[in-house]
Amino acid sequence: MRNLIDFFDTIYKVSADAKQALQEIIREKTYSKKEIIQEIGSRCRTVYIVKTGGARIFYYKDGTDITEHFAFENDLIVRAESLFTGNPTSKGIQAIDETRMVAIDSEKLFHLYDQHHDLERLFRLIFEREYVNTVKRLESLQFKSAKERYLELLETTDFVQKIPLKYIASYLGITQVSLSRIRSGLG
Repeated sequence: MRNLIDFFDTIYKVSADAKQALQEIIREKTYSKKEIIQEIGSRCRTVYIVKTGGARIFYYKDGTDITEHFAFENDLIVRAESLFTGNPTSKGIQAIDETRMVAIDSEKLFHLYDQHHDLERLFRLIFEREYVNTVKRLESLQFKSAKERYLELLETTDFVQKIPLKYIASYLGITQVSLSRIRSGLG
């Protein structure tokens, strides 16, 4: 947990009491390759942060598996539309490879906000960062070519080699054939 607390400190330093309270509600979990972490149709009640490995948010459109988001080391992964509304979502979370995550019960976390305002600020900053990343992703889809989006993904993590091509292609909004052309053009 020390690495996670150190990571949190780079975002916003919280009091020793707040750190202790947070550590009491954090659980580390390991998921196997392709394991479903949260089912489609369920309510999101957990905030996850990837320690090692990678995970994705996915959904089905006309029977096709679509990857909406990837999360790698120190990335937050949460189905925000469900977490903040309490409603079930049409998206799921899946481990891409063996993945270790920190799981934080959202109800307990939100309850801690009342006692530790510095935790509330920390997680507000974390959620704001994720919101900005989501906006950047939407802008990337609107304004950049598939090749540019692929190159951005390569800059994000070395984990890309472990991601199935079908997940990368759907994330980029292209076919696997188009992705193969992009990859061969880079070689």
